[in-house]
Amino acid sequence: MGDTNIQVGPEPLTFDEVVAVARDGARVALTDEALKAITESRAAIEELASRPTPVYGVSTGFGALATRHIAPELRAQLQLNIVRSHAAGSGPEVEREVVRALMLLRLHTLATGRTGVQPETARAFAALLNAGITPIVHEHGSLGCSGDLAPLAHCALALIGEGQVRDAKGDLREARDALAEAGIEPVTLGAKEGLALLNGTDGMLGMLVLAIRDLHKLLTAADLATAMTVEALLGTDRVFAADLQALRPHPGQGVSAANLRALLADSAIMASHRGPDCTRVQDAYSLRCAPQVNGAARDTLAHAELVASRELASAVDNPVVLPDGRVESNGNFHGAPIAYVLDFLAVPTADVASMSERRTDRLLDKARSFGLPPFLADDPGVDSGLMIAQYTQAAIVSDLKRLAVPASADSIPSSAMQEDHVSMGWNAARKLRKAVDGLTQVVAIEIMAAARALELRAPLRPGPATGAVVARLREGGVPGPGPDRHLAPEIAAAVELVRDGSLVAAAESVTGPLS
Repeated sequence: MGDTNIQVGPEPLTFDEVVAVARDGARVALTDEALKAITESRAAIEELASRPTPVYGVSTGFGALATRHIAPELRAQLQLNIVRSHAAGSGPEVEREVVRALMLLRLHTLATGRTGVQPETARAFAALLNAGITPIVHEHGSLGCSGDLAPLAHCALALIGEGQVRDAKGDLREARDALAEAGIEPVTLGAKEGLALLNGTDGMLGMLVLAIRDLHKLLTAADLATAMTVEALLGTDRVFAADLQALRPHPGQGVSAANLRALLADSAIMASHRGPDCTRVQDAYSLRCAPQVNGAARDTLAHAELVASRELASAVDNPVVLPDGRVESNGNFHGAPIAYVLDFLAVPTADVASMSERRTDRLLDKARSFGLPPFLADDPGVDSGLMIAQYTQAAIVSDLKRLAVPASADSIPSSAMQEDHVSMGWNAARKLRKAVDGLTQVVAIEIMAAARALELRAPLRPGPATGAVVARLREGGVPGPGPDRHLAPEIAAAVELVRDGSLVAAAESVTGPLS
């Protein structure tokens, strides 16, 4: 567990804070301002609960059953029932980092004072995070409307001491035992608290924030892969000139081209064919247009980041407690804003990977590689070289194209037609996570191939930045050219070096920070 304490109050959480809690195990603490807001809104709920007039979510049923007034003596059972019945997920376990992000974001909404929970409930939620207890949440169950109901219900189930969890060591435990061991008292839910714990977009938002963080790093790695391949294919860097890029002033394009210029600086390979007799001004699109594609992906990412920042500033629940004490029903739980950008991000993720695969194929094709051996093999015919590594890329890219089909264009009515239009944002988030993982693998394989090709250009040497990347790759368990060998472990090593940022860091040791 991390030592950092993330302060959770009514103000928005930052992207860094979400990642710190989700991935790094940072601890959380509710601020005094949060506890004051929670206490005040709870008083409003208690007052409404005592009235004879039905109030949705306080003294009524839920969804299509909202017309039934629930007698006071049945309300405690009502809260237990909604948590138990909504914890109806199915399929594989969701990753720990996703569940922790989901829990943190729900805790933040509780901390706004707009949900009406008891202070003890919010404290217990924070205690679960700090104890490293992760409720078992399943892949399937959320329609992304009324929020991520089933995933959040599984977290609420653990809060009341029911269901299963993973403890800080990752062992599967009964929730009541893990809570007891951590000294956490199971929560007894009061009026409105069942809904307050379930009605949020926290799962899809958490996955969006994590994907944004990953894609920022991956798009820099994609520029790195591009530079290495342009260099290895004796391509031209003239098309990346700043004045040419400025003719089309998309911000991401300018950033990507600047990265390429920095990465290709002082390359002996580039210098070897840069003279007046060089006719390489019309490289294939996968080389020449890389800033346009990688840059457009950056601009898409910037839009997604804007939407995510707005959602991080939101208090999503239904009904909500307003500052004047009113409790009002609303539709803020609908996941459309997040679902759309989750789907949007899957499109450039697939396209950046597709372009990367096309560059790799050029490296391996003797008819288009300008003197490199077929498939970068040691003894072509006897050795297959990296032939099948490109097959692996192609298989992943094909999958990424399928994952780019939007989930948010679909809707299946539920709750007896009360919830007659849903966002499918959770499904959009789940497929984006798969797409991000696929892009990581595709870019890693291109870097593997380009590194081998650069070494095969000897005695010419690559530039200082790309040369540092080749050296880091070799240190990290990916050997250079030679006879055929078991490739899967090398691919896995390259993937990890892309994922953890080691290869970009190697380049930046020469270029300074890349964007």
